[in-house]
Amino acid sequence: MTAERRYHRDKDAVACVLEDITLLYHRASGQTHMMISPVPEILDALDEEADSTAAQLHALLERHYDLGEPEQAIAEIEAHLESLTALGLVCRS
Repeated sequence: MTAERRYHRDKDAVACVLEDITLLYHRASGQTHMMISPVPEILDALDEEADSTAAQLHALLERHYDLGEPEQAIAEIEAHLESLTALGLVCRS
């Protein structure tokens, strides 16, 4: 895990919440992505605090959710951020 990496959300996406699934249409790629928790919550946290590290997002999310062991939760947030970066939905700062 690289705690120093900073991320921000690509604003070129439109979200639609359908019960337990969030659809995210990414205009730049023309793709629609189906997401379930915790991905929408991570994206919402990035909206709240752009240019954040996984540890900073953990601190934000921890206010609302029981995330368990911090070290493991931060590693999982980082993994989600890397996946979202590969899709073009999140960018590294």
